Amino acid sequence: MSNSFRLYIKNAKQAIVVCNNGEKFLTKEGMKNMSVMEDCSLIIGKDGLLKAVGPADSIGFQFRGAVFEKVIDASGMCVVPGLIDAHTHPVWAGDRVHEFALKLAGASYMAVHQAGGGIHYTVTHTRRASLDQLLHSLTQRLTRMLRSGTTLVECKSGYGLELDTELKMLMVIEKARQTLDIGISSTYCGAHAVPKGKTVAEATEDIIKVHLPKLKEKMAQGELRVDNIDVFCEKGVFDLDSTEAILQAGTDMGLQINFHGDELHPMNAAQLGAKLNALAVSHLEEVSDDGIAAMAKAKTSAVLLPTTAYILRLPQPRARDMLDRGVIVALGSDFNPNAYCCSMPMVMHLACVNMRLTMNEALAAATINAAYALGVSRSHGSLEVGKQGDLLIINSSRWEHLIYQFGGHQELIKYVIIKGNIVYENDRTMDY
Repeated sequence: MSNSFRLYIKNAKQAIVVCNNGEKFLTKEGMKNMSVMEDCSLIIGKDGLLKAVGPADSIGFQFRGAVFEKVIDASGMCVVPGLIDAHTHPVWAGDRVHEFALKLAGASYMAVHQAGGGIHYTVTHTRRASLDQLLHSLTQRLTRMLRSGTTLVECKSGYGLELDTELKMLMVIEKARQTLDIGISSTYCGAHAVPKGKTVAEATEDIIKVHLPKLKEKMAQGELRVDNIDVFCEKGVFDLDSTEAILQAGTDMGLQINFHGDELHPMNAAQLGAKLNALAVSHLEEVSDDGIAAMAKAKTSAVLLPTTAYILRLPQPRARDMLDRGVIVALGSDFNPNAYCCSMPMVMHLACVNMRLTMNEALAAATINAAYALGVSRSHGSLEVGKQGDLLIINSSRWEHLIYQFGGHQELIKYVIIKGNIVYENDRTMDY
């Protein structure tokens, strides 16, 4: 064994391991009994992977004489896995702050969309923006997410709706992946809306015959890495048949399915996700009992988005019913011009208050289960030996402060660590 390591975190009051038997996800009972260690230390190797997690005394003895690039004394503090945001739309130009007043006055999401606002407004501005402009704004947004504790984020395209802009967005995501510390899971979401002047059938054919083959070519050449495919399956957008055709075409080229379903109208999208062995279906405010049962059986995760239901005053997703039926529940911020939230701690808080998750359930949903929704729970989502050393150190002796406090997390998070490297250190944290 090497005697030289990247990071030694010693004497933490608590480490929230989340799971410690190699579980790929947790359902209700596992979430309730989430693994927590008291008075412990952690070692991260030069390869960025966790080498040891255990009682402080035994870790200190086992690694006596070892050399560490960095040592952090976490006495009185808590260590939690880096938070994983399983659903965001962070690449766009032209904010929609003017639409917030319309929504507060009672305009529905689809009414704004059909009047040329919503996604179409953002598409117009994103098509005009340069790659560098989009990369600059994406970098700022991802940096804010990182400072709120997100260490891995799913990033979608979808404000192009035509090939060149969709590729531009995916290239922006790829450049961010290569240059930023935060982990990125890239999603092609060309079927985010039906482009003006096209029918659903025409848009579907364009995606399957034009977009996806070009994407496959770029991926084969090593210019792009794309992980997931997404479709906005919704009344007045992409119907069930077109959604299935696009998702199947994406699966055929090796993309993971992680799509929008059953948000504004019951569409049987959950059942479709289960049929296609989707990794995840997002939103699900209007999911049916049959949809919940199908997702539980297929081990298709539900990515719930508390900010969207909150901002649009939608019915809350039936998180408790999902958990009771054995669905794998994950969380995402749905960061986009309609739901401008960079903070997974605030998402967890809203999930607890509005969806009635417990704090244990919310943290598991934002770590191991969010990792599962992105197909990376073998390497992310818990503090297990062999996994990537992504974690937060919070300046509190109880981890629950991360959820209990609503906002102001820049005063609570002391360190954000990715692959054992300190990527954010906050010297202004307050003692709680």
